[in-house]
Amino acid sequence: MIHCIRSALLALLFVTLLQWVCSDFQTLAHLRAKASEKTQSRAVVDLLRRLLGNRSRDFIVSVNRTLSNDTLDVCELRSAKNNKILAVGSTGVAVATGIYNYLKYFCNCHVSWSGDQLNIPRPLPALTGVLRINTPHRFRYYQNVCTQSYSSVWWDWPRWQREIDWMALNGINLPLAFTGQEVIWQEVYLSLGLNQTELDHFFTGPAFLAWNRMGNLFQWGGPLPPSWHVKQLYLQFKILDRMRSFGMIPVLPAFSGIVPEGITRLFPQANVTKLNPWSHFNCTYSCAYVLDPRDPLFQRIGSLFLTQVIKEFGTDHIYNTDTFNEMAPASSDPTYLASLSRAVFNTMTSVDPQAIWLMQGWLFISDPSFWKPDQVKALLHGVPLGRMIVLDLFAESMPVYSSTNSFYGQPFIWCMLHNFGGNSGLFGTVESINSGPFDAIRFPNSTLVGLGLTPEGIEQNPVIYELMSELAWRKEPVNLSKWVSLYALRRYGSMNENLTVAWQLLFHSVYNCTLPQYKNHNRSPLVHRPSLHMQTDIWYEPADFYKAWKLLFQAAPALVTLETFRYDLVDVTRQALQLLTTEFYKDIRNAFQAQRLPDLLTAGGVLVYDLLPELDHLLSSNEHFLLGVWLEQAQAQGVDEHEAQLYDINARNQITLWGPDGEILDYASKEWGGLVEDYYLQRWGLFVNTLVECLDRGRPFKQDIFNQAVFQVEKGFVYNQRKYPSKPLGDTYEIALRIFLKYYPYALKRLK
Repeated sequence: MIHCIRSALLALLFVTLLQWVCSDFQTLAHLRAKASEKTQSRAVVDLLRRLLGNRSRDFIVSVNRTLSNDTLDVCELRSAKNNKILAVGSTGVAVATGIYNYLKYFCNCHVSWSGDQLNIPRPLPALTGVLRINTPHRFRYYQNVCTQSYSSVWWDWPRWQREIDWMALNGINLPLAFTGQEVIWQEVYLSLGLNQTELDHFFTGPAFLAWNRMGNLFQWGGPLPPSWHVKQLYLQFKILDRMRSFGMIPVLPAFSGIVPEGITRLFPQANVTKLNPWSHFNCTYSCAYVLDPRDPLFQRIGSLFLTQVIKEFGTDHIYNTDTFNEMAPASSDPTYLASLSRAVFNTMTSVDPQAIWLMQGWLFISDPSFWKPDQVKALLHGVPLGRMIVLDLFAESMPVYSSTNSFYGQPFIWCMLHNFGGNSGLFGTVESINSGPFDAIRFPNSTLVGLGLTPEGIEQNPVIYELMSELAWRKEPVNLSKWVSLYALRRYGSMNENLTVAWQLLFHSVYNCTLPQYKNHNRSPLVHRPSLHMQTDIWYEPADFYKAWKLLFQAAPALVTLETFRYDLVDVTRQALQLLTTEFYKDIRNAFQAQRLPDLLTAGGVLVYDLLPELDHLLSSNEHFLLGVWLEQAQAQGVDEHEAQLYDINARNQITLWGPDGEILDYASKEWGGLVEDYYLQRWGLFVNTLVECLDRGRPFKQDIFNQAVFQVEKGFVYNQRKYPSKPLGDTYEIALRIFLKYYPYALKRLK
């Protein structure tokens, strides 16, 4: 009898233990801040000193893990003696977010990529009782694998430090940390017997590493110099140390199965498949070699890599790898797909038994004809439930969770992608992001564990990222009209009726795209190779936008000294000229098709000889819109002239041709001073001149012949080695006002 009771108790204990272990993984509770409370407190103190200078002494900071009893971050703020504010939070991130909330809503302050407004009242506004800031979301994720190439590729440590501060202030606790991984890949492959030439043919140049890591692209823009590896490795050490000091959980890379061609030389019996070309590339720079995850060599390479990653970088037990980014698997058989994901995950757990696989869900969006329910479920269920987190990458426009029963039980993060290619241009889906996360929470049997920001490129549309970040700490949608009114107050530090109405109009128009499944590539003719068949549709009412433009100018005289206002003045005026470029393009096209040479000369002349040059002058007057900054940052990474030139070509090619022959032409377009004049303007000038010549000589316009000619212009820009200013030129307000007085009446005329 006693034996039976003992056996039953042991069985019950085992089941309880098993449930506890499973529960721990299903709640992902082992993914948590590793730094001590003292370290996290010190990190926030240092952040405040960098941000606020001496005013940082007005805040008393403390991290206390026990403040949260359910792994959900919380911060409590209260007034203390001597007009100070005491902030206590469950992590460093929670404290930083709580203080930024106080700065925003009690001090009317603002921090962004495009400038800060930190006119803090003296003394600090007192709090009545306790201000409690908490989040219903376990994770707040940040970055897209492409962000590493489109935005942060040339960053130095001061710029990274600023970004990590921004992350902490905005509540990010799960950031991607992919910098420096190529040096580890090089060590692994050299140890297996590959030679340096084979690796030089494998790695791309720095500006294209995001697609090299995903198996899309090889060699283009390379080879990677040894100095690149060294600098990026030491940068990653600093990045990880700072992220962890705030209590963040960095996401590190893992092995997806993409291997150099040289693996087939060393291991001829390995099960390696050569895939089809990616995008518009051919096999010169594409056609990945993929090692079957069921091959023993997959386990060997994957474990070698992850072991070295953990040795160099430590671990927080969460890893990202994407197995089929815009590439179809060899078979759609569910058993096969489940075996692939199982093998990838087993490679992680063979090194780190606590591993969690973070996977971008882009593959389900990019190829829905392949990824049908059975295929999606098989891939996801190859990993134990609770051991994978899926990023619903484009949830504001194309959510996947709702058509997959919450990813068939795997935890997911609702993400706002928002931006493709780091394009310039005002854009937002404010109604969607204001409701979407709450819809995901209420979804039947929801497995939502967080919200995320996953733009391909950043440093644009700061208002959208502030709203989305804040929603992760809200329990219900905001009143958008009221929220954006307060945003204007914070961004400029003073209440102005014109600015309030202007921002409400912007939120009602350009920032509220409601077209189903709309992808925010800048489709303006301005930034695309000219033709007679260009897209001219927009998602918003231009009349509302032009009203906002006018109101901005009415408020301008008192605010032009503010960096935040000057940025917005440039950005809104730039958008207005982008709209007007489309109108002049229509006139050019219509005049040519109707064979009206005088009208063609008029519209083409205004565009080429006035509007685009004025746009370049405007952009060149602001430090946030300069081609020279991008190129200078790239060149600064080189240790000699040869490397500086390699990086310069990388930087230019990515934002223009995107490949040797324009394979992804203008995907990463930017409206920057220098780029408008020497790239976009030159193309439009050639286009207008070609059309005039065709009418003059009675010949048809032939796009293929024009493409050959304009390619020489495009390629010429990439290799011209011209130095562009990295400091602003001219008075922003004077230039913008001149443009407004000249073109606003024309804009109104076009509305009739």
